[in-house]
Amino acid sequence: MAEGMVGASRSGQWVAHFLLVIGVIVVAFPIYYVTIASTHPIQTILRPPLPLLPGDAGLANYAEAIGGGVGRIGGVGVGRLLWNTTLVAVSVAVGKIVISIASAYAIVFFRFPLRMVFFWLIFITLMLPVEVRILPTYKVMVDLRLIDTYAGLILPLIASATATLLFRQFFMTIPNELLEAARVDGAGPWRFFRDILLPLSATNIAALFVITFIYGWTQYLWPLLVTNSNSMNTIIIALRKMISFADADTPWNLVMVTCVFAILPPILVVVLMQRWFVKGLVETEK
Repeated sequence: MAEGMVGASRSGQWVAHFLLVIGVIVVAFPIYYVTIASTHPIQTILRPPLPLLPGDAGLANYAEAIGGGVGRIGGVGVGRLLWNTTLVAVSVAVGKIVISIASAYAIVFFRFPLRMVFFWLIFITLMLPVEVRILPTYKVMVDLRLIDTYAGLILPLIASATATLLFRQFFMTIPNELLEAARVDGAGPWRFFRDILLPLSATNIAALFVITFIYGWTQYLWPLLVTNSNSMNTIIIALRKMISFADADTPWNLVMVTCVFAILPPILVVVLMQRWFVKGLVETEK
């Protein structure tokens, strides 16, 4: 009986590992394919099937893309695109966290008129799709003359009802005894927030940073509307501009290089912050 259970358990593990390997291959192969394609000249890419081993044009392709040879977007280099996208992603992530943690702190620990009304107004925005809000937001950006500016790219994206809700739920789990102890110790609102709430919220902040960074990095619709200048494009918008309806007009070698640069930062953020990310999600659910 025991041997049968052990055998069943081992076979289940083999099946689970096999399915996991298949899943990894399915997810990782497109990334590998793009990376390999970025090392081949455009003539090789246009003649399928593409070799699955690196080519000899990698250095030339990457040097051309970084040096400003990215076609169809005014010769803007990948370095400029990465700077724009990184600035937007980091600013959106930090802005969302700062505004959300401050609003959740005010809702949970302060008593003021219409406190819950404001919370539910924030929460209701979750039900409004982006398409409903995007035209009024664009009109505001035009009136404020923020088109083609970093402020116009960043400010409309930094409010987050989801992050506010998560911080509120976490703050509500903090025992009242901790708040009373801080008051007895003479800690004011700012000291309580800085010395107690922020350290306790570290893993939640890390998890939200990963999520909101990727959200800001992969934005397409809003940067497409609010930018006209090629030098203000994010890397996602640049990729779309580089691709033509005719394969012969598309610099596929440079498109592949730009894809590699677009993929790497989110992957690095997830890998480097994986432990904090998982821990933050688990503690948030608790």
